[in-house]
Formats: sequence, C-alpha cells, structure tokens
Amino acid sequence: MALPKVMGIETEYGIMVRNAADFDPVASSTLVVNSYKERDLRQVVWDYAQENPLLDARGFQTEAEAPPPDDESNAVINDILTNGGRYYVDHAHPEYCTPECANARDLVIYDKAGELILDMSSRIAEQALDNRREIIVYKNNSDRKGHSYGCHENYLMARHTAFQAIVEGAMPFFVTRQIFAGSGKVGAENGSDPIDYQISQRADFFETEVGLSTMVDRPIINTRDEPHADEKQFRRFHVIVGDANMSEYANYLKVGTTALVLSMIEDGIVDGQYRLRNPVQAIRDVSRDMTCRKRIRLEDGRDMSPIAIQRAYHALASQYLGDKPADEHDEIHRDVHAKWGEVLDKLEQDPMQLSKELDWVIKYSWLSAYRKRHSLQWDDHRLTMLDLQYHDVRPNVGMYYRLEKAGHVRRIVSQEAVLHAMTNPPMDTRAYFRGMCLKRFPHEVHAASWNSLIFDISGKALHKIPMQNPLRGTRAMVGDVIQGSRSAAELVEAIERKPGESS
Repeated sequence: MALPKVMGIETEYGIMVRNAADFDPVASSTLVVNSYKERDLRQVVWDYAQENPLLDARGFQTEAEAPPPDDESNAVINDILTNGGRYYVDHAHPEYCTPECANARDLVIYDKAGELILDMSSRIAEQALDNRREIIVYKNNSDRKGHSYGCHENYLMARHTAFQAIVEGAMPFFVTRQIFAGSGKVGAENGSDPIDYQISQRADFFETEVGLSTMVDRPIINTRDEPHADEKQFRRFHVIVGDANMSEYANYLKVGTTALVLSMIEDGIVDGQYRLRNPVQAIRDVSRDMTCRKRIRLEDGRDMSPIAIQRAYHALASQYLGDKPADEHDEIHRDVHAKWGEVLDKLEQDPMQLSKELDWVIKYSWLSAYRKRHSLQWDDHRLTMLDLQYHDVRPNVGMYYRLEKAGHVRRIVSQEAVLHAMTNPPMDTRAYFRGMCLKRFPHEVHAASWNSLIFDISGKALHKIPMQNPLRGTRAMVGDVIQGSRSAAELVEAIERKPGESS
C-alpha cells in the first residue's frame, strides 16, 4: 500500500535591486535572507553532512561540483525557521523551502507563507541600503536573460518502488500537468520557436527526458536520490518540472494531483500505458497550445490531447479512491480529485472560464485586456514587464495580489492560516519536532537538517537526534514531551528513553 505522501516545495525567487548600478545577486540574496533572522537568537547552521545531491537513482554517483560552505559562510547563508522550513541563499537566489507537509492544503498554506517571508525580509533589507534603492523579489522562473530557476517539489515514496516505474508512470502526467499548473509566459526563451504567449514558464528549458542535473541539460524526470530519511525504507522523488505558482488553486491541484498519481504508481495502478514518443518535444508543444486539445503522439501510435491524457489519469484516480480504504487524508484527496475533474471539464469547454483559478489563464486574461486597451503587439516590452509584475511578491505592487484584492482570483486557504504558518510548524510530520525545538530551545540548537537536529547542551558534547522517518516527530508523538521539558537536556533525555517517537 502506498505511503502517505509527505511533501514539500522549494522555490528559488528572482531578485533585483532598482537603482543599483553595482547590483550583485549573491550579496543581495544574502542581505535579504539575513534580514529575516532574529538577531538575539543563536545562529543555527545547516548540517550538510546529511546531504548528497550527487547520488543518482539509476545506481551511480557523479563527481562533486563544489565543497559545502565553511562554518562562517554556513551561518550567513542559512536560516532555519520555526515553521520547520529552511530559508537560504542558493547560488544567486533567495530560496524558501516549506516544511514537510502531510497534505496538499497545508502545503499551499506553507508555500504562501514563504511569499510573506520573502516580502518581509526584503522590506527589512532595504533599510540597510540608501533610500533610492528598492529590492524586488519575484516568484517566477526566468530572468529573461537565458537563465531559468526552479520551483521543485518533493514527495515521499517507498524505496521498493522501482524508479523506472516512476519514470514511465509520471512522464506523461508531468508533460500534460502544465495545462492547469502552468504560470503562463509572454514569448519564448532558450532558442525555442517564437510564440506570443504560452502556458508554462519552464517548458522551453527542458532538454532531456531523464537525468540528474537541475541546471543544464535539464530533464523532465530528475534522478536525484537523496532521501533525507532512512534510505532503506524511503525515496524522495524530486520533481523539477513545475512552475512556481501564485494561484493557490493551481498550486493545490499541482501538488494534490501529483501526490495522487505517485500513490497510484506505488500501488501498481499506473504503469507505461501512456508512454509518449517524444516527451521533450511534447512538453513544448503542450505549452504552446492554449486550446489544450492538440494531440501528441504516444509510443504505441495513439494520439491523445493533453486533456485526454489528464482525463485518463483522473479516471484511474476515480477507481483508485473508490477502492481505497478511507484514511485521515481522504477528504483532501477527494476534494483534489473533484476540482481536477471540474478543471478538465472547463478546459475542454473554454479555458478562459478558469480566469480566477489558473495562473496562466488569470495572467493571459489580464494581459489581453491591457494589450487591447493600449493597442499593443505581444512583443511589446511593456507586456513583458507586466508579465513579471504578476509575480512581484509585494502585496501593494504585485499584480496577482492586486487582482486578488479586487476579487478576481479564487482563494482556497485563509490569510489567518498563512500568517500562522510563518512561525508555526505543521503538526503531523517531523517538521513539528524541528520547529518546536527551535521555538522552545533556540539557544541550544546547534545545527539542523531535514533528518536530524544537533543540540549543544552546556557541559556536554554536541548531541544529534536522528529524524529518519518524516511521519514521526509529530505533535501527537512528541508534543507533550517538548512542552514538559524545561531544557534541551531534559528533552534529549526523555527522547532517548523513547527513541522511536522522533526518529
């Protein structure tokens, strides 16, 4: 039986500083991330010893590209959040990683909390600059100079699921998922054929079917084998093919349907029955067809539209959920499934009916109205700038937020829940243990990673607590012991009497 789909999102944000002739993206990202840190608290470093992004799920390891940062740099570029997430500098971008979430709705809430964290830290960082300079952060996927940056998803899967089964089952789903998960883009990039407007921000940048790299020769299916958990039990499926979503509705569908499809792959419901003949060409073709009806060729000679392929997965999910014993996440699974069907119906009738739900349609509707009002061609630079403004995370400037305030987009989570998620962890994954330890014992946590915490307890050596199971360390398991401990020393002692609850 499929594992519960513990999941997370990692988003690299675009950054620029207006009125800065000497703009340095690395220095600016570092300033923004550091501005969010609580200065009276200890600097908690990231434990890179737990990471190995060079392992390939196909059974080999590539050469190291660069060593991990030294201790001083580590403390500067990393911030471990009390919500259980991570905020850090990744190359030339500020990156926010949600904590591990147990369902799609929580993941949307924590992803939205990241937008507020980026905006708040940018506003604080501006105070260190002269008053002419303005930091602008974008939740998009391209700098329009040939570089794309990612919005990656992670899903917990059983180690015994064959990676080839994941490739064959997920590839057609990912190639066509963009019809509801794409963020929309004016024009083309990366040497692709010209187009006025397309569905996906990222489709132009995928150049191979399967591979380990996330930055060059970018693959649709990423093979990184870095479970951040017990490698004998678990796999972390690292998905790099998605766009960063502003729309809560599109984001909810993106992660909720993916979790369902991966569960079906684990349970043997999906195999290679929809294998595509040329997935790399198909992902670009699908992005360029706003009718979502143009057919793509399958390996067995059939031609199916993106909507038809998604309907096939949706039909399998109907049977799967009908046969599946009810569990605690059943309500959300069924809600995702219902919304998935409704969206496919509307895409088939007229995609423009989804002008309050899907990013690519919301943006297209708004840009089309502006273009018509000002008699602009699609290659007018003003439309490219407005495309970027849609992803601006400043609530009073970003066009997505302005449309939201005007009632032109559909929300599915409350602002109160998003604000709460900035500083409080989810209760039903190991993120609870990580976040609550940082809240309760901030001066005694030395380092953190996804699968461990290291305490620095006065008079003793550093003490590591493993967190090898993402489904443990929940409030139900460790809430009482955390609240009942007056110090990290008492907590560690209590945990070591019951070692299974955190790890």
